[in-house]
Amino acid sequence: MPSIGKIAVVTGGASGIGKATVERLSAAGATVICADIDVTAGQKMVSEAGNNSGAIDFLKLDLTDDDQILEFANDVIEKYGKLDILVNAAGGGDIEPFIKNDPKRFDWNVALNYLGPVKLTHAFLPAMSEAKEGKIVYVASDAGRVGSGGETVYAGAKGGIIAFAKSLAREVARFKINVNCVCPGPTDTPLLQTRPEKMLEALISAIPLHRFAKPEEIANAIQFFADADSDYITGQVLSVSGGLTMVD
Repeated sequence: MPSIGKIAVVTGGASGIGKATVERLSAAGATVICADIDVTAGQKMVSEAGNNSGAIDFLKLDLTDDDQILEFANDVIEKYGKLDILVNAAGGGDIEPFIKNDPKRFDWNVALNYLGPVKLTHAFLPAMSEAKEGKIVYVASDAGRVGSGGETVYAGAKGGIIAFAKSLAREVARFKINVNCVCPGPTDTPLLQTRPEKMLEALISAIPLHRFAKPEEIANAIQFFADADSDYITGQVLSVSGGLTMVD
């Protein structure tokens, strides 16, 4: 069912999977707050929102900044009075062997991919619990399910998000809040195109469908978990990987 009248937040909403999700939820009738650290790209989304049936707003958010997280959540609730859908799509990391990682980057990686979404959820949960309904969707990664060479800390953070989502789903079910994870495989985003050509070729060869996902295809799965069609589904992990990771 469409998200008509719903208020949604999508982190990382100015590009890639997040942007496709903002557009999808807005087209379904939701008012969507695009949260991103990239102010220029976020404002561009707002200026292009006229073609969608729902409104798009932009608020800057740095998920590695605790003060910004609290201020952002307060601003959303103050302006809109509620939050129906929280999509945690922001993320990122470096590609290199773990032994060569700069330990100074560990905290940033974990803050962006794990603690940031955890803290943002915590900030919104009182309002969502009081409303006794809501959908929370985490964009994790198949790296967090099966591992990924060169992304070890990132994979650990995404694995943590998967476990966190399952535990949270048990806690908030009594408030009629559904919590689920979408785990993309390699997806054709600006970030992917920064990877070495040989790596991209190897990935294409390993994917049974022999292509990368489109951001819109990941957004399809996110919208499913965000809408009423998934009202009886919680604590689940859906891989959207073209068959790359066929695991239980």
